[in-house]
Amino acid sequence: MEYDRKWWKEAVVYQIYPKSFQDSNGDGIGDLNGILQRLDEIEALGINVIWLSPVYKSPNIDNGYDISDYREIHTDYGSMADMELLIKEAEKRNIKIIMDLVINHTSDQHPWFQASRDPKSPYRDYYYWHKSKNGGLPNNWTSFFGEKCWEYDALSDEYYLHLFAKEQPDLNYHSAKVLAEIKDIMRFWLDKGVAGFRCDVINIIYKSSLEDGKKKLILTGSEHYLSQEGNHAILRELRHDVLKGYDCFTVGETVFVTPEMGNALCAPEREELDMIFSFEHMETDQYIVKWFKKKFNSDTFAKVISKWQNTVDWNAIYFENHDQPRSVSRFGNDQKYWDKSSKLLATLLFTLKGTPFIYQGQEIGMTNFDYKDMSELRDIESFNIEKLARKLHIPKSYIWKMMKRCSRDNGRTPMQWTREKNAGFTDGTPWIQLNKNHIKINFQDQDHSSNSILNYYRKMIKLRAENHILIYGEYKLHKASKNIFIFSRQLNQDKITIILNFSIRTQTVNATGNVLVSNYDKQYFDGILLPYEAVVLKSKK
Repeated sequence: MEYDRKWWKEAVVYQIYPKSFQDSNGDGIGDLNGILQRLDEIEALGINVIWLSPVYKSPNIDNGYDISDYREIHTDYGSMADMELLIKEAEKRNIKIIMDLVINHTSDQHPWFQASRDPKSPYRDYYYWHKSKNGGLPNNWTSFFGEKCWEYDALSDEYYLHLFAKEQPDLNYHSAKVLAEIKDIMRFWLDKGVAGFRCDVINIIYKSSLEDGKKKLILTGSEHYLSQEGNHAILRELRHDVLKGYDCFTVGETVFVTPEMGNALCAPEREELDMIFSFEHMETDQYIVKWFKKKFNSDTFAKVISKWQNTVDWNAIYFENHDQPRSVSRFGNDQKYWDKSSKLLATLLFTLKGTPFIYQGQEIGMTNFDYKDMSELRDIESFNIEKLARKLHIPKSYIWKMMKRCSRDNGRTPMQWTREKNAGFTDGTPWIQLNKNHIKINFQDQDHSSNSILNYYRKMIKLRAENHILIYGEYKLHKASKNIFIFSRQLNQDKITIILNFSIRTQTVNATGNVLVSNYDKQYFDGILLPYEAVVLKSKK
């Protein structure tokens, strides 16, 4: 069987949220030198690519996703010299770095936006400025953060559009000057030696119209900006004019996409993105929006994953990131079966077709936060949702339940390196509180335990690297029922079968054989699946 080999298909990507990874100077905030100090640990895990969440100059209203200068490093994280050294030292370890490309919006402190507040400025059309409509807002759109999408600016005597926080004004891609600026920014970083970009909310950057939207429970107006044809044209132009000149790849964060829409964004012949983060599998435990959770159903989860595996040729595979709760707390069992269910999720991650993405701490089974109230949170989205929930008279106890399950701060607690004070993250006061369970869940202890989750991740990453069937093999679903998920990967005459039990109960399946990997350390599988057991069987097709 012929297959299209690419280095980024064979890679495993490790996402670092710099603010929470490793502090090197005692100010309580993770930094670039902290990452530099941990490169050996990342290399030992088997990582080929680091995805670095934003380290640009920013007021940090949304933890760096509000950029005020795309060509400067935030002083909290270090300097451009530190960034250049990190790229160089990572390359010595055969680790590439991709940057977060946040181009739907800037900070309201960006010089472009500040200049655009003058109606006569040449930067005026870099953003969407509009007058009041019939004494009200320019349109009826609502934002991703539970607010209206328009903010009045007294200096301009007009409103500007923001799909996220009011401090994050949306860029106007109807202006050719904006796209030219973005191309220059991309070249700047690619010339520095980065190997590509994770493209933030990349399928909503083009607004085809500013007409009123059909009223919806969430995101009224989205039909005017979700995956528009103008969006596809921009991505093709960026590919043709910039990306084709470099050995790099792009992965797009794409909201509300179907597999068909996903193919339109990342099918190779389209020449747009190389892969995307789709969200449908991450939405299988919610009602309409993420804040209203329902019981996790592995049947639905498996069927959605299979749909994408069979429809999209290549995709990013992930179960958690900086915007999501911890996967073991969400899809596994973070109490009695914390170890087994963490390993089960690792087994699934590295045996699916696509490029696997690990989020910092996932490799040691970090869990959701153990905070007691809103005062311990730092996330602007959480505060906006709490404000909206109070307006809707949702009980305070239920609001906090929503936060515990859904707040983005679940994934932003500091990395748990040791069992010592502050978990080895900082010598100072951490910007956000640590989980108290770092005395039991930490990198140092697991590094010295052959049976740890950390060493299981190392084993699975090595297994994938040594078996092209797990990279390029065809995917086939065999069973997706309550609690049981069975699928196979096939390449030429070789076949690998993956059997997963997403439950606390023992299950029986119609399969036996010699075990390639088991999270219960079995050598032979007799058809009996223990709670949260994962087995990988190898056989001939």
